Amino acid sequence: MQFFGGSEISPSPPAPSAPGNNGHMMYVFNRNGVCLLYREWNRPLRTLDAQQDHKLMFGLLFSLKSLTAKMDPTSAAEKGNLGMPQLPGQGCSFHSFRTNTYKLSFMESPSGIKIILVTHPRTGDLRESLKRIYNLYVDYVVKNPLYTPGSPIRCELFNTTLDQYVRGIG
Repeated sequence: MQFFGGSEISPSPPAPSAPGNNGHMMYVFNRNGVCLLYREWNRPLRTLDAQQDHKLMFGLLFSLKSLTAKMDPTSAAEKGNLGMPQLPGQGCSFHSFRTNTYKLSFMESPSGIKIILVTHPRTGDLRESLKRIYNLYVDYVVKNPLYTPGSPIRCELFNTTLDQYVRGIG
């Protein structure tokens, strides 16, 4: 983490030694804040139970979205309601933030699906990767006639394809 003066408190972790070690975890939330999917690949420390972890992540996401909306320099009429999904390119939103130990990347679809990918802090821009993950979600989950919208995602083919894709992110 860096302060305004540029001094570093603690160094960032070393770059991953092997390809595929960048992705730590991923969340998929619906517009109501229900966690539809949680995947973990390289999470070194588990501190909370799953339900608390999901609430904390969604709360962080909601707070950051509210903060960016309130700081948006456009007029109040263009902002819309806080917490409502916005179309890509509409309003002010954040795509990622980085700490000395991880990078959180975020994408929200027009339907309100929120995808959060936590990776190594040296991972580059993941906007295109998040769009690809969303397309996998549409192809393997939404188009699956056995899937009930709003229920947890339990599609083995989606999980396998997602695992392969995330391991390939550099």
